[in-house]
Amino acid sequence: MDASAEPRSEDWGPFGEPIFLDPSARALSRVGVVDVGSNSVRMVVFDGAARSPAYFFNEKLMCGLGAGLAESGRLNPEGKDRALAALRRFTQLAEGMGATPLHAVATAAMREAEDGPEFCETVLRETGLKLWVIDGQEEARLSAQGVLLGWPDADGLVCDIGGSSMELAQVRDNQVGDRLSSPLGPLKLSGIKGGKKGLRKHIDTIMADLAAQMGTRHPRLFLVGGSWRAIARLDMERRGYPLTVLHEYEMTRKTIRDTLAWIAENSLSDLRARTGISDARMSLIPIASEVLKSLLKTLKPEQIAVSSYGIREGLLYEQMPDPLRARDPLIEACRFVESKDARQPGFGRQLYDFVAPLFPHAGWDKLRLVKAACLLHDTAWRAHPDYRHEVCFDNATRANLGGLDHPGRVFLGLALLHRYRNNRAGSRLEPLFGLLNDKQIAEAEVLGKAMRFGAMFSSQAPTDLVKLRFMPKKRVLELTIHPTGAQLYGEVAEARLASLAKSLNAEYLVKFR
Repeated sequence: MDASAEPRSEDWGPFGEPIFLDPSARALSRVGVVDVGSNSVRMVVFDGAARSPAYFFNEKLMCGLGAGLAESGRLNPEGKDRALAALRRFTQLAEGMGATPLHAVATAAMREAEDGPEFCETVLRETGLKLWVIDGQEEARLSAQGVLLGWPDADGLVCDIGGSSMELAQVRDNQVGDRLSSPLGPLKLSGIKGGKKGLRKHIDTIMADLAAQMGTRHPRLFLVGGSWRAIARLDMERRGYPLTVLHEYEMTRKTIRDTLAWIAENSLSDLRARTGISDARMSLIPIASEVLKSLLKTLKPEQIAVSSYGIREGLLYEQMPDPLRARDPLIEACRFVESKDARQPGFGRQLYDFVAPLFPHAGWDKLRLVKAACLLHDTAWRAHPDYRHEVCFDNATRANLGGLDHPGRVFLGLALLHRYRNNRAGSRLEPLFGLLNDKQIAEAEVLGKAMRFGAMFSSQAPTDLVKLRFMPKKRVLELTIHPTGAQLYGEVAEARLASLAKSLNAEYLVKFR
């Protein structure tokens, strides 16, 4: 995230004051949204006080409302029964959670079915829930806003695939630009005649028209929707990828083509058993694969990333005030965790000031990881001491955090591992270290050991007691100790300083003022 986008203040530094302390942010606690799609019905309740969405509740039911819609023009009768039962449950749960009123949207199946208005009336009568049936343009906008929730600096094309439609939207400069909707949903395409050849021709024709309107070779393609996430999970399985977190998972056109070929060569039931993808979702994969193949061939995106955030997160983003939207989702989420779970909330800010001199030439992307690590450095203190290093690593790599790619997750996790443990050799986590290069691994170790040393002075702000200065050309790490900190510098502290200096390939020098 661009540093210029961050509010600055003399007291709080470049990351600004924690935004969740503001009443306008606290008002976003317990935001409930319902998404009635062509394939699934889901309710999510967000604790939206921080900039990154926290899922207080998340449940879906695969209803298949749009199954057979292309042939009959009506909603699937069984799907309507299942959807209505789910919505009854959701409204009662939301009342108990204090997440009312619910914000409910319905997409392609509801807007296209001739009995859609009738079903909306039934839902209102039996549950009190008013469904907002949105058109394709609005669906595209909300999905794109979901991507902006996770990627404030997103630049490229958002592609959201549902059961009965596929939407495209351009994002840049924290804004949603041109957007289109198309009938390229797997349920809609299941009725196309002419076999596989006819299906491919139909998809390619529509895709060419989309490309003519939206352009090609966008910097990044953001894939939103269950079918895309399922294909990404299969890509991980084929590659033996060690971190099965779908959000911000990156792929290339070549790896996707290889995965699509691999899917076609294998039994769907076998693939489902290996990945845990549901039968209902897996049944849509063959058609979704044809859409994705055409999409990549026609639009030729430079990079491809998966977004777990979509229309539901877009609804949360819709309610955020502009100052909250402008903030870094990673930093605000980590601040929120620190405020709830740390032994000394607020110490992370002071620890950051202490370790920052070790990274004098770091860019904004690295500094935000350093800041995040300092905020999280002591939030796993309740874990068993023998396993804190692993708990920290797991929390960082698997947490629901926006604004954090996979190498960033592992960097953050490895730094926190070294906050509690000097040695990483032989760890069960080693396969994940391969997502970093040697320089990143070394920097994570330095950060972790610096936090480990700085935590020795947690009785007050470390910089009031001691100060670090690293001279890379001389390979010297200098520690200046103020008189008030002299008694805190004992044998254990010196051992941790020596370990930090070793990770920097430097000698250490201690000066008393």
